[in-house]
Amino acid sequence: MNKPLFIFLTVLTFCKIFIASAFFLISYRAEVGDKQAHTVIIPLHTSINQIALILKKNHIIDADIPFKLWAYILSPLSSLKAGEYEFLPPYRLRDIIAKLQRGETIVRRFTVVEGLTSAEIGKQLQDLPFLQGEHVLPEEGTLLPETYHFSYGDQRSDLIKRMQRAFQKEIQKLWQARSLALPYKSIKEAVTLASLVEKETAIPEERPRVAAVFLNRLRLGMPLQCDAAVLYGLYQDKRLALNRHLSKAELKALTPYNTYLHKGLPPTPICNPGLASLRAVFAPSDTKELYFVANGQGGHVFSETYQVHSKHHKVWRKIRKKAAS
Repeated sequence: MNKPLFIFLTVLTFCKIFIASAFFLISYRAEVGDKQAHTVIIPLHTSINQIALILKKNHIIDADIPFKLWAYILSPLSSLKAGEYEFLPPYRLRDIIAKLQRGETIVRRFTVVEGLTSAEIGKQLQDLPFLQGEHVLPEEGTLLPETYHFSYGDQRSDLIKRMQRAFQKEIQKLWQARSLALPYKSIKEAVTLASLVEKETAIPEERPRVAAVFLNRLRLGMPLQCDAAVLYGLYQDKRLALNRHLSKAELKALTPYNTYLHKGLPPTPICNPGLASLRAVFAPSDTKELYFVANGQGGHVFSETYQVHSKHHKVWRKIRKKAAS
C-alpha cells in the first residue's frame, strides 16, 4: 500500500471514529422516546439488557444499544436499581440512567385508620400489590395509626415493624410522663383503655371525657359496659362483624370481653387506638361523670347519675326508632 493511500485510510478511520464518538456523546444528552409520561416496574435482579427492553417497550427510549452502552460505561459508578419508576418527558439517557442509579422510585402512601384491628390492617397490607412477602399478625394495640410511605417491592413485615416502632416511640413518651395518680399497672392496661375510648367516640374533644367515665367506673368497681368490647369478643369467638348494633342476647355472650358481665378492663386492647385516644387516657377530664349515650348528632350526652342518664337514653331510643322507621 502506498503512503498517500495509507494516510487517507488512516484519516478516514479517525474521522469515522470521531463522528461515531460524537454521535455517541450526543446521544447521552439528546431527547429520546415519546412525549408521554410512563410508569414502569423494574423487577429485582433485572439485567441491563432486560431494563433496556422494558424501557424500549414503554417508548421511553427509541433504541436499546445506546442505553446499554452508556449503562455499562457508567455501571462502575453505580448500579441500576429495581423498583417502580415514573418517567416524565423529555427523556434523555443521562436523566434516565441517573434516575435508575439513584433509585428514585415512586413513593406510595398507606394510611392506617384509627380503631382498626390488627387483622384488618394485616388484610389491607396483604391486598396491596406493591408490597412483597408475608407477615406475622401483630398483637392488638401495638401498631400506631398514621400514614406510612413505602415503595414497590418493600416487605410487608418491614412495614409492620415500622408501625410497631412508631407506636413504641409514642407510648413510651406518654408512659414516662404519666401521672402516678392514674391506676394503670402496665402500658398494656393504658392501651386497652385507649382502645375502648377509640371505639366509643370519633370526636377528639370527647375522648378525655370518655376516658374519665371509664376511669371513674374502674375506681368504683362498676362494669365498663362497652359495646365495642362485647363486639370484639364475638368477633374473636365467632368471627361476627364489628361496628354494628348489639342484640340483647349478644349482651349476655360469655366471652372474656363482655364488659357487661365482667368488671375491669378486657384482657387485651380491642383495636389499635390513635394518638388522640392514647393521650386522652393519660390526660382524662376532671369530672365525676359515670355515663354517656349517643345524642343522635355524632356526639354524646354525659351525666353523673343514672337517673339523668336514663332520661338521655330514652331520648336516644326515640331517635333510633325514628331513624329506623
